[in-house]
Amino acid sequence: AALQEAGYLRRERRYVAEPYAFAVTSAGLGAAGSALPRPRKLDPATYAHDVGVAWLAAAAHRGVFGELSEIVGERRMRSEDRRAAGDGPRHGVRCAGVGGRGLHYPDLTVVTATGRRVAFELELHVKGAARRERILAAYACDPRFDAVVYLVRSEAERRTLMRSARRAGLEDRLHVQRFEWADGREPGTSRERARRHVRARRSSPRVGEALSR
Repeated sequence: AALQEAGYLRRERRYVAEPYAFAVTSAGLGAAGSALPRPRKLDPATYAHDVGVAWLAAAAHRGVFGELSEIVGERRMRSEDRRAAGDGPRHGVRCAGVGGRGLHYPDLTVVTATGRRVAFELELHVKGAARRERILAAYACDPRFDAVVYLVRSEAERRTLMRSARRAGLEDRLHVQRFEWADGREPGTSRERARRHVRARRSSPRVGEALSR
């Protein structure tokens, strides 16, 4: 509250059922000595993903993934790559036809205390086969990453990614883990919609398995 009153943070509430979201202002960036641009306003299309990645970064800072020497979010990666001169190294992985300058960015990159670099991807919706395999192939060709971790919502999505990884040559470095929202409700959705989704999953547990074949 003090930081907001001083003008270093702004708050926004996109959904009545959700808590306020806080974002740094230009004054806050200046006080922190950050060269990053101001963050964009909340976007309903990416709200759940933004919340999920924020919790992922918080988990990394709390030590859930072990002792880390560096934690880098996508926003910082893109900003530093835009300001980088010449053809020097970039945070993004080279992926023809994806993203600015043909680069794809992980949602989060961490570097362990022993120097291992790991990319995290929170995949709320698995991408189409062509785009998905271009991204996995880009990781496969980039020796800077010792591991790539995808977080998905279903066993069918996990199997889909592992099949694509085999075709892209990333199978030995790809780790796909299932996740669930803490209260069973995706941020930005109503509790009733979440309950219907859970009931549907329980009543037809083999649907995903059948579709994946």
